[in-house]
Amino acid sequence: MSIENMKEKMEKVITNLDVNYSEVRAGRANPAILNRVSVEYYGVQTPINQVASISVPEARLIVIQPWDRSVLSQVEKAIEKADIGIHPVSDGQVIRLSFPELTEERRKELVKDIKKMAEEAKVAVRNVRRDEMDEAKGKLKNKEISEDEEKALEEKIQKETDSYVAKIDEISDKKEKEIMSV
Repeated sequence: MSIENMKEKMEKVITNLDVNYSEVRAGRANPAILNRVSVEYYGVQTPINQVASISVPEARLIVIQPWDRSVLSQVEKAIEKADIGIHPVSDGQVIRLSFPELTEERRKELVKDIKKMAEEAKVAVRNVRRDEMDEAKGKLKNKEISEDEEKALEEKIQKETDSYVAKIDEISDKKEKEIMSV
């Protein structure tokens, strides 16, 4: 592995954290909450955004309008099955998802979830660091690098790890503030 390869893996951890955070229901209507919803469309599981248009006309409302009205009931069932915590309401043309105001208790629960996700991301970053450190020690053992080169490499690895952990903290703090201020 190389430092660039390590950075790439740590960047994937950050990207994954961003995706997970985008799916957290923070009291505002966010179409990302539907990312994992798929609809059976002519016998094939299809992402909801490929069978319907999804819009956010108001801060607390998502409107889903299937391009083929015959699939409306399947879309509604798929949303209920996905258990996103919001009950779909259909009028025969479109499906509406109304986001209720978050209670203080629910906000605190969401913040706990966010902190847990951040900690999992930090563990993933540290696992990448561990693998890289093991590889550096292996190179030293095989006499591919000197002790000084190994120490310098370990310092680089630690410095990169610290910067990614700081990024995770920054992203987590931003999401926490967003939830508590909604």
